[in-house]
Amino acid sequence: MKDSNPMHFEGKSPKEHLKEARLKGLIASYEVHGMEMPGHIAAFADSMKDTTTLLLMIWALSLSLFQADTISKFMILFSLGWIIWKPARSAMLGWGRLERLHRLIEEERWEIDHNREQEKIELRAMYEDKGFKGKLLDEIVDTLMSDDNRLLQIMLEEELGLTLEIHEHPLKQALGSFIGAIIPCILLVASFYLCPPLIFPFLGLVLIGLASYTSAKLERNKKISGFVWNIASIGMVITVIYVISKIFVSN
Repeated sequence: MKDSNPMHFEGKSPKEHLKEARLKGLIASYEVHGMEMPGHIAAFADSMKDTTTLLLMIWALSLSLFQADTISKFMILFSLGWIIWKPARSAMLGWGRLERLHRLIEEERWEIDHNREQEKIELRAMYEDKGFKGKLLDEIVDTLMSDDNRLLQIMLEEELGLTLEIHEHPLKQALGSFIGAIIPCILLVASFYLCPPLIFPFLGLVLIGLASYTSAKLERNKKISGFVWNIASIGMVITVIYVISKIFVSN
């Protein structure tokens, strides 16, 4: 079967075109928070780690650069702004991702309407890769080509590698991000006012450890490694900030 529209494949074979299309779909379906765990949980864990890290950095600066009353007011104002910004950013990223997906769907719908012969070639190549041959392959291709809605779904899932059911609404991800931001803000600011000084960093490391453990577990990564590396990284950041701030004070 000859390709009646060479520009559709841009000089590539159907299989090379499929590889390129799947890479395009992978980029479009990529989530900034990760792909293994549900988006709202990933947003929650990511937000908790970011929020806690930033508050710990502020705390480290307070040890040498600021008075306690000044840093406490700054921490409250920062927390209020951050609680608004973090879920808003998560929602904006989610909407951007949905727009990319909708654009790919409309592009694929247009291809089905205007390049049916090329879509048939792609479909045949996909099912040949799955091991179908002969009369059975012809029947599958003809059946799918007779139903445009089913064909669109197959091309999105098989050609572009998209799984539409897993894409969460941006507002759901924003809610996860909001909860992940407000919990450490409330706990850490309260501990700064009400508890002995060392409770603040201890609580911060506990929150980061909890978020890291949750992410590692849901992504099926090594839980202890994820926990240790995150704690070590944050500890190094706090140490560097504290040392540099002390150098500034001494000068």
